[in-house]
Amino acid sequence: MALDHFRIDDRLVHGQVVVGWGQPLELGFLVLVDDVVAANDWECELYRMGMPPEMQFFVETVSSAAARFGEFQARADAGMLLTGDIATMDRLTQAVPSIAAVTIGGLHHRPGRLPCLACVYLSDDEAAALGAMAARGLRIVAQDLPASHAVSLDELLRKRCA
Repeated sequence: MALDHFRIDDRLVHGQVVVGWGQPLELGFLVLVDDVVAANDWECELYRMGMPPEMQFFVETVSSAAARFGEFQARADAGMLLTGDIATMDRLTQAVPSIAAVTIGGLHHRPGRLPCLACVYLSDDEAAALGAMAARGLRIVAQDLPASHAVSLDELLRKRCA
């Protein structure tokens, strides 16, 4: 099993992650990687409250997640690692080159972002960062739920231009 689901979702811990992904994949743990959240006990506790009691929850910085990656990989239960933005996932995948695939869940509208899908909007810089990640060999798709159609990065970027 181990840690083999890597997701970018700007809502961080919410029902779609915990129930929509957690239950069908029988996740035993979730690793939230966010330098700002990890430095704030109140925010850590707030996200922890959104977790079901049977699922372990870890909040890590990029550097601590990279340092503990082997520990998370060695677990017998299934896990997901979650970041709230592309830049954080990019830093993590550079620090841990064995990560092979990333799923984009939700990156919602903000100034400077263009729509790709109903729940995925990207700025020029974010699109370029995803392209650079893919050039390093990462498989990147957008997918809201495990049973949903996975949209490839190429298709996602084509939709952004449409």
